Amino acid sequence: MNWIDLGPLDAVPERGARIVKTRAGCVALFRTGPDEVFAASNTCPHKGGPLSEGIVHGRHVTCPLHNWVFDLETGEAQGADEGRIATYPVRIEEGRILIDGDALAVDRAA
Repeated sequence: MNWIDLGPLDAVPERGARIVKTRAGCVALFRTGPDEVFAASNTCPHKGGPLSEGIVHGRHVTCPLHNWVFDLETGEAQGADEGRIATYPVRIEEGRILIDGDALAVDRAA
C-alpha cells in the first residue's frame, strides 16, 4: 500500500471531523476516539450534505441536512435509509494519520 501522511492525530478533535482535499475529491477524517480515525467521502449520497459537519457518535456520522446515519467502517446507511459512502483505509502511526493512497486512486478511476 502507498500510505500518505495527512498530518497529526491531534488536528482532528475527538468526535469531530476535518476535510482533506484529494484527487478523489474531498475526504472527511472522523475521529471517533482517542486513537481511532475513519476516512470517508464528505458527501452524503442523499442530497449532498457535508458529512464532516455532521454529528459523530460511536462509529457513525449523522448527515447535518436530513439526519441520515452512516456506519464509518462500512459506509452503509443505517435504519430505513439506503445508500453508501466511500470509505478508505487509514491507520495511525507515531501520532500521524495515514491514508491508503492506492484506495484513493482506485476510487478516482471508478
